[in-house]
Amino acid sequence: MKFVDEANIRVEAGDGGAGCISFRREKAIPFGGPDGGDGGDGGSVFAVGDVNLNTLADFRFSRRFRAARGQDGTGSNCTGAGADDLEVRMPLGTRIYDVETAELIGELTKVDQRIKVAQGGFHGLGNVRFKSSVNRTPYKSTKGYPGEQRELRLELSLMADVGLLGMPNAGKSTLLSSVSAARPKIADYPFTTLYPQPGVVSVGMNRSFVMMDIPGLIEGASSGAGLGIRFLKHLQRTRLLLHLVDILPPDESDIVDNIRTINAELKEFGDELAGREQWLLFNKTDVMPDDEWQALIKKALRRLRWKGRWFAISAATQRGLGELSEAAMQWVEQHAAPKIIESEVPTDSTPPQA
Repeated sequence: MKFVDEANIRVEAGDGGAGCISFRREKAIPFGGPDGGDGGDGGSVFAVGDVNLNTLADFRFSRRFRAARGQDGTGSNCTGAGADDLEVRMPLGTRIYDVETAELIGELTKVDQRIKVAQGGFHGLGNVRFKSSVNRTPYKSTKGYPGEQRELRLELSLMADVGLLGMPNAGKSTLLSSVSAARPKIADYPFTTLYPQPGVVSVGMNRSFVMMDIPGLIEGASSGAGLGIRFLKHLQRTRLLLHLVDILPPDESDIVDNIRTINAELKEFGDELAGREQWLLFNKTDVMPDDEWQALIKKALRRLRWKGRWFAISAATQRGLGELSEAAMQWVEQHAAPKIIESEVPTDSTPPQA
């Protein structure tokens, strides 16, 4: 299925059922009075996070989602049945915007998380509600309120622990296929990867993390050049960036200039993304003798004044991938979100105000 990370849909909540005008007609009860019941509430529309979905492609064909209407009230004080809520399942990482106001309604980050995107209509009132001491036989009821209708824009940002970035043909897809079961397309031409590719990297029993490969970035990606502008936002959902560097670029470009170009695009896209922890991976060390690539990397690190971590690897021959995977796993474990212990949750002893 083709990857789709943006879609527009329309959601329509159900209308409320109408109230009923009815009067009791029973033997030996000369003044029965009103007994019209209320209508039922209309169904609301909820967006629900689904771990089994990883694309918005289905919303290219189904763009309208409508909840059921509440039933009308009937006599004998019978209330109409309320309509069931409609659940629209979406992949984790989906951000939901209101098209008209550009408001961010919510973001699905957890399995089975529910976000109400359209409120169902309130039920109408039956004539029994309007009975009073001065109006014993009210001929009045109300219709149900209409359900909320909205045009929504969905944006999907895949969630991953580690993100791969770099120039086209730096070897990101080869690395992902070497350390995980993912099988991205690999070829000897630029922009082979056309959409994000996630993969699960396992380094032992109950120890794994998600790595994601995005299309190659070029100069001007943050302004729309190449494919980067569509997928740079996926890096926002990663915690650690692995910057792949081809030590022998096919266009004979300078590797230090390439590194600076990518980092400049990250900074142009946003300071938060540019400030995220980044490791340099000098790839394709199998294409030259050890003493040559070691001297090349040492010179590049000195020119960059690099203070962060770096690795020399070969994704094709899997040199250094075990050490890299273990280091990334340890980083993910160390930077995992702390679990909240119930006893540590602050409580407010102040009584609620009326």
